[in-house]
Order: sequence, then structure tokens, then C-alpha cells
Amino acid sequence: MSLFIYLVLIFIASILFLKRKQIVFLFKKIKNEDDKILQEDILKNIYQLQKQNTICKTETISTRLNEDKVKVQNSINKLQKLNFVNTVDEEIHLTESGKTYALKIIRFHRLYEKFLADKTNLNEKTWHKVADEIEHKLNQEDAEKIAAQIGNPVYDPHGDPIPSSSGELPEKIGISLSEMKHNEISVVLHIEDEPHNIYENIVNKGIYKGIQIRFLGIFNNEVSFYANEKLCSLSLDEANNIQVGIPKLEKIHLGEFKKLSSLSVGEKGKIIGIAKSLRGQQRRRIMDLGIVPGTIIEAELESISGDPVAYRVRGTTIALRKNQAEKIYIEKI
Repeated sequence: MSLFIYLVLIFIASILFLKRKQIVFLFKKIKNEDDKILQEDILKNIYQLQKQNTICKTETISTRLNEDKVKVQNSINKLQKLNFVNTVDEEIHLTESGKTYALKIIRFHRLYEKFLADKTNLNEKTWHKVADEIEHKLNQEDAEKIAAQIGNPVYDPHGDPIPSSSGELPEKIGISLSEMKHNEISVVLHIEDEPHNIYENIVNKGIYKGIQIRFLGIFNNEVSFYANEKLCSLSLDEANNIQVGIPKLEKIHLGEFKKLSSLSVGEKGKIIGIAKSLRGQQRRRIMDLGIVPGTIIEAELESISGDPVAYRVRGTTIALRKNQAEKIYIEKI
């Protein structure tokens, strides 16, 4: 064998060896990342279960995370070695360092949900899922940059308190929707986003943080109320996932809610509010057009299809889609 061929074979063998090492390293990295994600999810779930005064065992966490019980137990064993959890008679508890770590992940999650609500047009049903992925990729520096960008919020878009960078939690306020009295008026302060199927049912019925509620009563285990002008009903389980109250400086509208979309051409109205479900860039665009409480607005021209409609506001004609006009509340004049 010539020296040249020998050197070529050595070169090829070296490349294959290096590639194999890179592949092994990549698999180890992926496995380590998967382990980290599972461990952080476990810590977060233990914290939530302890807040609910629920007994926490491996099986409980395995069911909540939809993960194999053996895999979850292996992760709990690792967390115990790291002094993040301890177990007493199969019950799992967070240590102080475990609680600190869990609150850090919860902070990352809720900050990112608030970022998605304020800075993007992403559908609110997807906030939780996206934040569930991103929370594991953020570090402390990333979180502080996001917090500063969105004004260091105290609550996430669902009304959940955001832990501070030092792990302190603001007070959770409000009562359950089902505890309201007949004809009592209040505002939705918080919607629990877990379990996701209950949260999705609530959102699908047009309920969102900030919407005004007038309570009617509980009939056949169904909670009935007006949400702005719309008659709604929820199961008791759904209603118990909603907290209501009167925020400071919140103005309660005692009259009938009318939507901007209800104006016929030539009719005028005074804007009394914009639905809190109109968020982020869309909300800023609407307000930049001069649509703010107290402004007089007139339906000026309807397109052939009826959507969009041209409105006269502050000397300017603007076009709004029906789904936007339905989120702007007025008093007819």
C-alpha cells in the first residue's frame, strides 16, 4: 500500500471517529436537556400541588405530566440528590432551594406569557404552550430583559402573580365567580390556565381577564351571568377557575353595553371602552387611531359586503373590520 493511500485511509478513519464522537455528544446533550426539562416541570408541579394543599406523590406527578412513572421517579431521585426535594412516606416535598428553583421557572413562564400578550398577536389559547417550551431556555439575564421590556409586570395576562426576581409573590386577590351574589357586578381578575381543557372552554365562551360580569345565579349546577352584554353560563368547575373583584381605579359601567358594530350608517356613539381581549399591537393600533374613551365616533360608510365599515373619528375616516368593531363599546348618542 502506497504512503498516499495509507494517509488517506487514516484521514477518513479520523473523520468518521470525530463524527461518531460528535453524534454521541449530541445525543448526550439532547438527553441532558430532556432531563433538565422534566426535572424543572416536576419542581413546578410539586410547587403548584403544595399551594393547593394536595398530597404529592410520584404517581400524581406522572399523571399530571403524562410521563412514564419510572422516568419520573428517576428524575425525583436526582432532584433529591441535588437537595431540591425530600420524601416522607412516599410524599414529595420541596426544600427551600427547590422552592426557589420552582419559583424561578414560574417567573420565566409568566413573564413570557405576558410578553406574548403585549408584544405579539399570538392567539391566547397558545400562550401557555409556547411559554411552557421557552421557560426552559431562558436564563436570569434573559428574564430581566423581558421584564424591563414589558414594564416589570406584577401579574401575567391570566391574572396569575409573577414571582419577583428574588422569589416574592404579590398577593392574589378576588373571589370565585361562583361566590358572587345575585345582580352583583364585578370584573374578571384571574382565569386559571390549568387544566388546559377547562381554560379553553372558558376562552371559547368569550370570557377574558378584565371583562365585566353581572351575576345572575346558580341553576342546575350551571353558573349564569352577563359578561358585558352577553348572557353566559359555565359549569361550577369552570366558574371556580375564575376569580373576580373590583380593581383599583376600575370604572364600572352600569348601563347597557353596545358594540361599535351595532351603529348603522349615519349614527353616532361615544366610546366608553375597549375590550381587554384586544391586546398588544392590535390594541395600540386602535388607540393610535383615536379610539379612546370619551371620543365621538360615527358610522360613515359600509362596504358592499358589510365588512369593513368606515367610521369618522376626530376628523379622520378609518376602516375597521367587524371583529374589531365588536370589541369597542359605545353609548349611542
